[in-house]
Amino acid sequence: MEKGTNCFPTCHTVFLAWTWLLLLSWCCTGAEITCRSCSSPSPSWPSSSSRLRQEQRQPPPPPPRGLRSRPGGRARGSAGAAAAAEPLPGGEPGGRAGPRGAALRSAGAGGGAPGGRGPAAPRTRRSSEGRRALPAGGSRGVPAAEGQRGARAQPRGPPEEGRAARLRGAEELRLGSTTFALTGDAAHNQAMVHWSGHNSSVILILTKLYDFNLGSVTESSLWRSTDYGTTYEKLNDKVGLKTVLSYLYVSPTNKRKIMLLSDPEIESSILISSDEGATYQKYRLNFYIQSLLFHPKQEEWILAYSLDQKLYSSMDFGRKWQLMHERVTPNRFYWSVTGLDKEPDLVHMEARTADGHTHYLTCRIQECSETKRSGPFSRSIDVSSLVVQDEYIFIQVTAGGRANYYVSYRREPFAQIKLPKYSLPKDMHIISTDENQVFAAVQEWNQNDTYNLYISDTRGVYFTLALENVKSSRGLEGNIIIDLYEVAGIKGIFLANRKIDDQIKTFITYNKGRDWRLLQAPDTDVRGDPIVCQLPFCSLHLHLQLSENPYTSGSISSKETAPGLLVATGNIGSELSYTDVGVFISADGGNSWRQIFEEEYNVWFLDWGGALVAMKHTSVPIRHMWVSFDEGRSWSRYSFTSTPLFVDGSLVDPGIETQIMTVFGHFSLRSEWQLVKVDYKSVFSRKCNKDDYQTWHLHNQGEPCVMGERKIYKKRKPGAQCSLGRDYSKTVVSEPCVCGQGDFECDYGYERHSNNQCVPAFWFSPSSLSKDCSIGQSYLNSTGYRRIVSNNCTDGLREKYMAKMEKCPGKAPRGLHILTTDGKLVTEQGHNATFIILMEEGDLQRTNIQLDFGDGIAVSYANFSPVEDGIRHVYKSAGIFQVTAYAENSLGSDTAVLFLHVVCPVEHVHLSVPFVAIRNKDVNITAVVWPSQAGTLTYFWWFGNSTKPLITLESSISYIFAVEGMNTVTVQVAAGSTLIQDTKEIAVHEYFQSQLLSFSPNLDYHNPDIPEWRQDIGKVIKRALARVTGIPDEQILVAVFPGLPTSAELFILPHKNTTERRKSSEADLEQVVEILFNALNQNLVQFELKPGVEVIVYVTQLTLAPLVDSSTGHSSSAMLMLLSVVFVGLAVFLVYKFKRKIPWINIYAQVQHDKEQEMIGSVSQSENAPKITLSEFTDPEELMDKELDTRVMGSISTIANSESTKEIPNCTSV
Repeated sequence: MEKGTNCFPTCHTVFLAWTWLLLLSWCCTGAEITCRSCSSPSPSWPSSSSRLRQEQRQPPPPPPRGLRSRPGGRARGSAGAAAAAEPLPGGEPGGRAGPRGAALRSAGAGGGAPGGRGPAAPRTRRSSEGRRALPAGGSRGVPAAEGQRGARAQPRGPPEEGRAARLRGAEELRLGSTTFALTGDAAHNQAMVHWSGHNSSVILILTKLYDFNLGSVTESSLWRSTDYGTTYEKLNDKVGLKTVLSYLYVSPTNKRKIMLLSDPEIESSILISSDEGATYQKYRLNFYIQSLLFHPKQEEWILAYSLDQKLYSSMDFGRKWQLMHERVTPNRFYWSVTGLDKEPDLVHMEARTADGHTHYLTCRIQECSETKRSGPFSRSIDVSSLVVQDEYIFIQVTAGGRANYYVSYRREPFAQIKLPKYSLPKDMHIISTDENQVFAAVQEWNQNDTYNLYISDTRGVYFTLALENVKSSRGLEGNIIIDLYEVAGIKGIFLANRKIDDQIKTFITYNKGRDWRLLQAPDTDVRGDPIVCQLPFCSLHLHLQLSENPYTSGSISSKETAPGLLVATGNIGSELSYTDVGVFISADGGNSWRQIFEEEYNVWFLDWGGALVAMKHTSVPIRHMWVSFDEGRSWSRYSFTSTPLFVDGSLVDPGIETQIMTVFGHFSLRSEWQLVKVDYKSVFSRKCNKDDYQTWHLHNQGEPCVMGERKIYKKRKPGAQCSLGRDYSKTVVSEPCVCGQGDFECDYGYERHSNNQCVPAFWFSPSSLSKDCSIGQSYLNSTGYRRIVSNNCTDGLREKYMAKMEKCPGKAPRGLHILTTDGKLVTEQGHNATFIILMEEGDLQRTNIQLDFGDGIAVSYANFSPVEDGIRHVYKSAGIFQVTAYAENSLGSDTAVLFLHVVCPVEHVHLSVPFVAIRNKDVNITAVVWPSQAGTLTYFWWFGNSTKPLITLESSISYIFAVEGMNTVTVQVAAGSTLIQDTKEIAVHEYFQSQLLSFSPNLDYHNPDIPEWRQDIGKVIKRALARVTGIPDEQILVAVFPGLPTSAELFILPHKNTTERRKSSEADLEQVVEILFNALNQNLVQFELKPGVEVIVYVTQLTLAPLVDSSTGHSSSAMLMLLSVVFVGLAVFLVYKFKRKIPWINIYAQVQHDKEQEMIGSVSQSENAPKITLSEFTDPEELMDKELDTRVMGSISTIANSESTKEIPNCTSV
């Protein structure tokens, strides 16, 4: 997974570099070849590679986050995750190439995802996911993660033509071969090859011209051979001369069934053949296929993933398709596993549900409606975290800022994966699930470029440390590569590159990671000269990358049919080097090594591993290959073509049965594709008999017992040029050994100390594992040791180290914890809140549990069984609730508390501020939130250009503005994960005057009563006043009130820069007021609302606001005005008492009740003026009354808010 900048751990699946499956059953596959040097618009492109699962899934690019399944492995019915297409421009995934070198890619599983920007294909390996082959024509002297070509190590030995001392015979030996040119396809820069094998003579080749500028295929040709590649027939007329093909798929269970996809840029269709590509039927699609997943058993069943994240199924090999789900996560759907899932047509998928969360779902392909889907895991999971692999299902759930990993073994209920308490993973990869055990690579909090290797028990729950600081790198696709390799054919043997003191060294284990040691270097080099290399200062170091290209051997390879035989590229010295490398071989499972080449060679296994064939990794054309019958001690040179060939790669594995291999390449820069069929039957003089075999004893530095067994293998005697045949049996004797200390590893929670004893870690309490049993029952009490999984030893120390059956001790509850499933302390009103109760110690079966939700509701349970999946509750009101869990049994009790915030999502906030305020005077500012009952809210207040807000839990705040002019006020309201805001401006002055305005009745008819209309009308009135009176715009401010009848307030402001001339300025302001009043009283101020609608602006004679002054003294005229206000207030009181008898007031109140919230007005003329706060908005009728009083008594109002008459609804339950 792509690690982000946060500290949250993540989990992946890395595809382990398994040796015994370099080319998985090439009878099931073909290949794709990409011409590196063909003409193309782009000078360079990233290389790509090949992948093949026996389940035949086409890979999309690895997702940046989440768990991923491996791309290869033994076929056990489980299909891996689908993978997306990736461009394969003339890149160099590891094939040997000259000027027209090509990368070879598998096609048997379909050759890639047609929805991608270029070809893709399944990879034939079990390697760390994303592992790259070396650049064609380049060098293995550069790590794959660097994505660049390095210098080739210079050969130190004699040239290949002069190595007669190590070659048999002086005459040139020839292999029977034929060459076929794909005439007319010289411009095509990609090809896909399928060879069924299993005694089938049919080979299919799809060549394509991929335009890298357009990102699509523009030309294609389909070729078919029925004689193992001696001749080919072009089938363009059978598929349609105008049809452009992009991908080739083959059924994994019936190689006669072929599927071709047309390029989606031209049309979306498939062509199906049931006779190994002889004839085709065309079917159009209404969606674009990105990846396919074939059923591992049923040849007609296919899953298709579309570009728009929809999953389709077909039960007739693609002729008809049915939609299964519309929101499936890429790379996260799997077929059922035979023997584990009840229905063979069951599909596991990760999908988004209607609630917007990601869930693990299962359904049958013909019964996948919403009501027929099941959720094996009750809670939501992290995106891209579902992996169904062999007997295991993995998911990831992030809670409280940490990722928690869960596993289901053999479809049992999910259990949380237990890593050592303080491993604190930043990143996690599931590497392997073979042999009823899980390998995981964990990057801990203090690691950057290394991972720790952990190994699990059989159920995949408890993990112990196997090796620290294993080297990792990043592939060209951005994927993580772990340098770990399993030797094929012998269980328990692994190779790993470990970082020690900034040096990378290669280690080997023979007991699944319990013990590791360095590799002993060879005694002599390729010439026979002695090598001085003493452990631990000097050793052999190997490159553990497998080729993603099935046509090159990769840097290391082994084969299940040839146990104990390993071939690898590496170097001798104090650390792993990417220069001065050679090729080394071991014939005894890694105990001893010999150097066979001083340069890089591709080495393949022939005849079930009885012989080796090598081809030089070079950028020049070649015509020879080397064959060895004595495990690389001597080599015979054979010519396979008369004309030197720029070799792009070789297809060898199908020839295990047919003894035929195919070499792909070009004679020159512009020549057509050349397919060289090589028949190597002639190198074998006869079939092997019993005298041609010898026995080989597997051992570990002389110790004959490996993984609790003593094994003796049968293999061909060195030098016997006979054919092993299909009935070759490699194992002769296998018997168990007596259990010794090396057959046991430390159990979970224990650590191995220097005395080789396992003792409890400081954080681990051995008694904690007994909490799952009750008094009267028994449990297995660990001794600190557990036998290595798949180890077959008997007796000996087994009785001493095996877990002992003991009676369950009675324990009081201890370490009770309560948390929510998502780790959050906030939930929405009306939605399910799910609580998880955990207990570190105690009797789960005999402990009573009570959970008080804090809202008057509580539930009780007799034991922990009903609460394992969580307890759900719906809160009907907002607020902060104390949730209390109480656990009790006969021996004691424990309590845990959680404070949960229940909120109702806020939808709107209105900032109520005065239009004008007095400098250095308190101003009351209020935020009105809808819905009003939203629970606990947090208010962030921003004033002017301040960089830090004032934070309150109250909706009102008092603030003093010290600067004259326009001041900005912003409020942000936070409720749970919701954050909304509103912004207003306040004009701040030393003094001002104001006057209420009214309008001719025709304006009410056109008043929609929305804020935008009021703002525009205010601007129109302002322009009309300025035009009639000649007063500057900056001295006039008009605020239109909400509601009907339409009214407004006129603010007369002092001229700029007149603060110091206070008295004269006051006189000037009085003159401005006089001018305005005269114009208004003479009905001179009017404006045209629309053609034919003239609106006249009047002075409302009821309230003339006096001059506002910040001083303590008052003029006599002001006092007289104050007295007049008192009388007016009395009059208003009488109006209020009898308002229901006044028709226009009645209408005003009714209309106001339906208007939106808005609070506007001017600052009080007096410091003792009343203030309207949020708490006063509880009664709509009361708010209407207060607004009426404020409107009439304008001279003493703080905020005029006619919209407060609107009733603010409460948040109701969903």
